[in-house]
Amino acid sequence: MRKLLAECLGTFCLVFAGTGAIVIDQASGGAISHVGVALTFGLIVMAMIESLGDLSGAHLNPAVTLGFWAARRFPGAQVLPYAASQLAGALLASGLLRLLFPASATLGATLPAGSAGQSFILETVLSAILMFVILSVSHGAKEKGLNAALTIGGVVALEAMFAGPICGASMNPARSLGPAVLSGHLEHLWIYLAAPVLGALLAVPLCGCLRKEGCCSPS
Repeated sequence: MRKLLAECLGTFCLVFAGTGAIVIDQASGGAISHVGVALTFGLIVMAMIESLGDLSGAHLNPAVTLGFWAARRFPGAQVLPYAASQLAGALLASGLLRLLFPASATLGATLPAGSAGQSFILETVLSAILMFVILSVSHGAKEKGLNAALTIGGVVALEAMFAGPICGASMNPARSLGPAVLSGHLEHLWIYLAAPVLGALLAVPLCGCLRKEGCCSPS
């Protein structure tokens, strides 16, 4: 139960700070800026990994949890409870932002600036890169230590910085689901549910090919 509460709390903080930065940036006429939003996502991921990594692994992302399972580093019986906790945290965060900023039209929802296909491919590649990095710096299913926190948070900020204006750079079904449900923008949600999962699963054989035997497959 502590692991599930940690995942719920960590994902709540991620969505509240990250999408909250988007909402406040829009409400303040650009006071935070796109770079500020990207850094906010990276910093909150960094903080949550450092704070909660020893409790639950600080996955904060159903796609990451599935990636760890596919890499045989995480038990299948815990995948659904973890994902449910992450989605609950995201919905709670977006619900609070809806109460605080009722005039916000999107609540920071991820929406493609171009075609759906373009954003799907971008999200898949971004998620694969993120999952590969996570598998490379984590111990089992645990993202622990300052090195992992800095590396993973840095990748999140980097990807959000250069790809965010086109696809939103979600890389996380929970991060996209919360704002989409609470704002009613469900028309492109399928991209941000499917692409991160596909990208995370693609990263597993890549990591297995490059890393030592038994890293992401039975030895």
